[in-house]
Amino acid sequence: MSDRSSLDWAAEPDSPVPPPTWGRRAPEAQVLPWVFAALVGFLVLGNVLLAPYLTAPALRTWSTIFVAICVQALPFLVFGVALSAAITAFVPASVWNRLLPAKPYAAVPVAGAAGMVLPGCECASVPVASGLMSRGVAPSAALTFLLASPAINPVVLVATAVAFPGEPLMVVARFAASLVVAVLAGWAWQAFGRREWLRVPPRHVPPGQSRHAAFVSAMRHDLLHAGGFLVVGGLAAATLSVVVPRSWLSAVAGVPWLSVLVLALLAVVLSICSEADAFVAASLTAFSPTAKLAFLVVGPMVDLKLIALQAGTFGRAFALRFVPLTFTLAVAVSALVGWALL
Repeated sequence: MSDRSSLDWAAEPDSPVPPPTWGRRAPEAQVLPWVFAALVGFLVLGNVLLAPYLTAPALRTWSTIFVAICVQALPFLVFGVALSAAITAFVPASVWNRLLPAKPYAAVPVAGAAGMVLPGCECASVPVASGLMSRGVAPSAALTFLLASPAINPVVLVATAVAFPGEPLMVVARFAASLVVAVLAGWAWQAFGRREWLRVPPRHVPPGQSRHAAFVSAMRHDLLHAGGFLVVGGLAAATLSVVVPRSWLSAVAGVPWLSVLVLALLAVVLSICSEADAFVAASLTAFSPTAKLAFLVVGPMVDLKLIALQAGTFGRAFALRFVPLTFTLAVAVSALVGWALL
């Protein structure tokens, strides 16, 4: 006589005895409601007990900056995640073989030029680059697109022209410097990057799963994953924005090379969306045009929230190498282009 307790009772309804675990929730399902209830209780209790004491000006500034970063970046992050999921679910891998040159060194400038046609900020570019890699695009080309798209798309260039009226060379300089940095970084990664440094998230449609289901699944996974690192980057950016005294900036504005480096670091700290950073740069009247250019070139390519997103998506080993490479190229190229054009 067979052991009825080991049968799948739902699959074999003729069995008179269900298995001992039938009808019970998985351990995770039992724990999650309690975790959620505890979180809600903590928030309610904190709002009642702590809110009256959280009125310091620095704390208010910190919370304003943090919320502004997250709210500003979230729509573009959702857009990028949706586009990445669509690439995974609906675009065959053969399409990219037809659109991009077969040789990675030739594909890099083509991918950089493609950044002109996709409006979005740096948060959107990370999941899109991840989706491109998972569909067979060379990492060097995908990384070039990651850097170029938030810096040279039409929305960013128009915003720069509005922020710097009467200074068309600033728009030209930003476009040229950003594209050169993206292409050089892509070529550098192709020449010196190693496969073990870059973690490419696997993307495939399981057999039998519809493309719509694959799209929803990929979007849900990427949004939860990237959203967490966006919050981490926003927390770091808000903290440093409050801690660093603004008087330090005025003290170095008159030193040419130091002012370029300081505004480049400020762009990393502030983590302003690329569609809005030109207006901040234009307000820094004490600094030279070259220093402002460095702010505009570095920001869309290297900032705290982008570093967190890159580390979370492609791995810490990648971020530790690609971020310093991009920052160094961005500062050097900005200085050269600014000296030549501005």
